[in-house]
Amino acid sequence: MKVRGRMMLLLTLVVAVVLSMLSYKGIGTEKKLSVHQIEQGLDLSGGVDIVYEADKETVTDAEMKAAISLLQGRLDWNGWTEAEVAKEGDKRIRVQIPGVENAEEAIQQIGQTAQLSFVDEAGNILLTGDMVKDASKQVGAVDVNSPSQPYVALEFNEEGKKLFAEATKNNIGKVIYIVMDDEIISAPTVQTAITDGQAMITGQFGGEEAEELASLIRAGSLPFDLNVVQMKNVGARLGADALSTGIKAGIVGIALVLAYMLFSYKLLGFAADWALVIYVGLELVALSLFRVTLTLPGIAGIVLSAGMAVDANIVIFERLKEELVIGKTLRVAIKNGFKRATPAILDGNVTTLIAAAVLFFLGSGTVKGFATTLMIGIIISMFTALVITHVIVKGMMLAGIHNPKYYGLRLK
Repeated sequence: MKVRGRMMLLLTLVVAVVLSMLSYKGIGTEKKLSVHQIEQGLDLSGGVDIVYEADKETVTDAEMKAAISLLQGRLDWNGWTEAEVAKEGDKRIRVQIPGVENAEEAIQQIGQTAQLSFVDEAGNILLTGDMVKDASKQVGAVDVNSPSQPYVALEFNEEGKKLFAEATKNNIGKVIYIVMDDEIISAPTVQTAITDGQAMITGQFGGEEAEELASLIRAGSLPFDLNVVQMKNVGARLGADALSTGIKAGIVGIALVLAYMLFSYKLLGFAADWALVIYVGLELVALSLFRVTLTLPGIAGIVLSAGMAVDANIVIFERLKEELVIGKTLRVAIKNGFKRATPAILDGNVTTLIAAAVLFFLGSGTVKGFATTLMIGIIISMFTALVITHVIVKGMMLAGIHNPKYYGLRLK
């Protein structure tokens, strides 16, 4: 029994050490799964925050998706691959670009409207994006004997129909370039004259590539402008200070929780602290693994979920003590304590998880960051409280620590 208990404790100790080393140093030269791979939000790294609004009374979801695709493409073209573009409300789009200091310069480089054009091999503009009525990804056979494949279907308005018919008639066997902001996004070869205003772009691309191309073309035919309604700079120094302050606050908060548990629950508190160390390691690895963008409210979500992890342990320990008071053996008390506490822990955490999910799906920006770390933390905290703490407490008992007073029993 003692050997089994010591092996259980040794296993949890190894897990704690491995997670600590992994979250600090990571794997390989890229330090994968470490804190160094956790992406920082705008409030921590500094940058610019821009809010665009569609200059139109009502905007469809398809039009908003096209506008988001346009902005994301321009950000990628400028090398801002860590930038985030998200819909906000019905008509607004928020763009956050870490590491950029000048908001006005960023707006100039991103631009406000798409410039899409169809150009022949000589560089002549044949028609423009505002003549495209719709562009969508389709899947089907493009020839009689060919298998089904993704392609982009184009539909032109009346003016575009006439100009495209003339363009295809004069360029059979030649390439018509589809150009977005001076970048060639597609170069289909004209097979025949197209006079019905319906066309398809085929090529060796998959479903996602076809959807992306369709979105870019739709963006070039948006019937509205994107106006800047808000922009602000977040200084790199301010972001660094916020990160430093947030980390210190998190360390102090978790340290106080560790001290309180050790002081109030003695041996059981030590088990809870042991499990909490594993919780922190799992949380950091998860943030790195899922590429979560960490924000200042996100740090608050980590600390809050750490407190909830300890709260679950407190519920378990109180149930364990109640079992000891009514005369149950230590083995039975531990078993029943965890069993009785499980429904209450699940109910409390699931309701909080639902609230966090609502914040994630309906919120934006830093609210989403808080909800993300809180949801991850809640799931990990339930695992550490119900599984890891159970293994540690049971391991202590099997290792030979049998005196009930070490597990909270107070005899009068």
